[in-house]
Amino acid sequence: MKSSRVCILGGTGFVGRHLLPRFSADGITCIVLSRHPERHPGLRTIPGVELLQGNPFAADDLNRALDGCDAAVNLVGILNETGEADRFERLHLELGDRVVEACRDNGVRRLLHMSALNADETNGPSRYLRTKGEAESRAHTLGGARIQVTSFRPSVIFGPGDHFFNRFARLLQALPGPFPLACPEARFAPVYVGDVVEAMRRTLRRPRERGRHYALCGPRSFTLRELVEYTASQLGLDKRIIGLGDGASRLQARLLGRLPGRPFTLDNYRTLQVDSVCDDNGLLALGITPTDIEAVVPLYLGGRAQRLRYRELRSRHR
Repeated sequence: MKSSRVCILGGTGFVGRHLLPRFSADGITCIVLSRHPERHPGLRTIPGVELLQGNPFAADDLNRALDGCDAAVNLVGILNETGEADRFERLHLELGDRVVEACRDNGVRRLLHMSALNADETNGPSRYLRTKGEAESRAHTLGGARIQVTSFRPSVIFGPGDHFFNRFARLLQALPGPFPLACPEARFAPVYVGDVVEAMRRTLRRPRERGRHYALCGPRSFTLRELVEYTASQLGLDKRIIGLGDGASRLQARLLGRLPGRPFTLDNYRTLQVDSVCDDNGLLALGITPTDIEAVVPLYLGGRAQRLRYRELRSRHR
């Protein structure tokens, strides 16, 4: 696809902010529908990015964003419900259906759908994984023969601005003393956001990708404890990580699930009961060499460590 027009739902989020410059470099015009485009002025500086004000649940707004597009990308998803109790169903299922229907109504023949590793509408242990799995299945089914749907199932995604290493970095620095960690033996194969974007870029350019599901993982798997210890080391923190047993992990989820923002919930706990690792890495099938955390994470957490050491030195000389 040398030059085209692509509508990106969820384009203001973490993956979207990395996807837009890559698509722009390919000469693709990116249409990003956002309720609050004024909050994302930096995206307007990317050549070919058009920010439209609108509600993706409103048929008129969604049709306006998809009008004249060759393809669509649905990146919308949440890990935790805040506010409404049915946000998993609303954002994963209802919006997913609306995107496919709008693609069909506007003659959009190509859809890239962001799912999650272990997404399974029947056997997923959490509502997050069940709704992600059902949304993925429905996208392929509703797309039928008229829309070429490709879905992506990443493990935890890392990179500058991520919600994994940066989140643990903030918690490690904010919490004095030992760090209590739920589900410490849960396993992940962190995948670099640049590799996820490249996978989308390559599939968009391939003519025969109908019905494909790509699991996306990094080159190594780690326990959650190992990843949190690695984060602490990058921050220059000598922090003791206390792995919680199953009962204590559940209790932590119940307690933190009642706090504003719900930083860790019982649904998160249930998601962690299944290891987020790949049996068959789709990056390799697409000719992409997975990027290791060591090649990227120090570049954005290392700055935090330097600032931390600088503050420590200043405090010593006051």
